[in-house]
Amino acid sequence: MKEDRKREIMEAALKLFGKKGFYKTTIPDIAKELNMSVGNIYNYFSSKDALAKEIILYVSKVLGEKIREINLKDISTYEKIKEIVGIYFEFVKKKPQFIDYFLRIFLSNREVFQNGCEGMICVSPFVTEIMIFFEEGVRNGDLRDQDFFSAFGLFMGYLGGMAFLKSEGMLPNDIDFYKNDIADNIYKALKV
Repeated sequence: MKEDRKREIMEAALKLFGKKGFYKTTIPDIAKELNMSVGNIYNYFSSKDALAKEIILYVSKVLGEKIREINLKDISTYEKIKEIVGIYFEFVKKKPQFIDYFLRIFLSNREVFQNGCEGMICVSPFVTEIMIFFEEGVRNGDLRDQDFFSAFGLFMGYLGGMAFLKSEGMLPNDIDFYKNDIADNIYKALKV
């Protein structure tokens, strides 16, 4: 039950951070959203920064679990890319606050994520699964052996760019319209 309540608090915070921004959202705002006392929120999170770190761990874990499911499938590297793109776009559509949080808060407010969240520590569940995907693709002879950050940046650049364009209302079509083209582009850029 405590974990469910923590998740409710994180989901409400994600929603408000997306609407109002990280710095403009207060713990009292989150408490009001949940019809909960401010003191009760502090029973779960010692500060807004602690909440922010828990949220990025939560988002990373949820996304990482989805990528792990794809990694465990007996399908081609190209098919895995298509499925990863599909899962990411599904989050963009159904849980945009997850992707917005990563792109707009985690990457843009690095000072909040110091002291235990340096580098990619707090996104390691997601990054680890992407790393496993790349390693398997190289081992199978499908992907070029290259620096992880180069490959990761390319992959996430495509996905993050599309998520940003979608959130800004700049895509003339539904994001799923672009799924195959994006998967093709990623595969062509990474293949042997």
